[in-house]
Amino acid sequence: MKRKTFNHNSRIIEPKILYYGTPVVLLTTLNEDGSTNISPISSSWALGDCIILGIGIGGKAFDNLKRTTECVINVPNKDLWANVEKLAPYTGKEDVPDYKKDLGFTFQREKYTVSGLTPLSAEKVQPDRIDECPIQIEATVKNLTVPGHSPYFAIVETKSLLVHAHENILMDDKHIDPNKWNPLIYSFRHYFGLGQELGKTFRAQ
Repeated sequence: MKRKTFNHNSRIIEPKILYYGTPVVLLTTLNEDGSTNISPISSSWALGDCIILGIGIGGKAFDNLKRTTECVINVPNKDLWANVEKLAPYTGKEDVPDYKKDLGFTFQREKYTVSGLTPLSAEKVQPDRIDECPIQIEATVKNLTVPGHSPYFAIVETKSLLVHAHENILMDDKHIDPNKWNPLIYSFRHYFGLGQELGKTFRAQ
């Protein structure tokens, strides 16, 4: 096959970040004193009941997941972007790593208070859920790997145990209505919601 020579005027770049557009997750994990930590993360994807998370190893979530293997994957909608951003400059790690200090992070244990979010008890895991998030997935860690080629981040494989969803986004007990669900999207460190529906795959129900 002959290759096309027209290349849409593309060029090679060296982007400072590669957050090309993924849903925001507010990951809740259990601290040593029994309180719940909230960590905003922007790297996650799901296959069946397996949800993969990408987290920094210098944060409190990494420590907590290694110790307890339990979490809640709270998925905010676009209306919660300001609450998410209120969490952005804080870490739940009391001994703040130097690189985080240099970036302006400070320690904060009361993540629910500073974010204006509300804790709810979970049913199968110990960390609290977040009431305002329309989707809350209780999960357990099945595998945690720090890649040798990128030792600053961990790939966390979790298994969904129980899914909570707000009534106003549901079609029935097995389907979330995509026309009512508008997740918060993180794209090159900017917050977005979804636009108008363009179509659906042949497997959509």
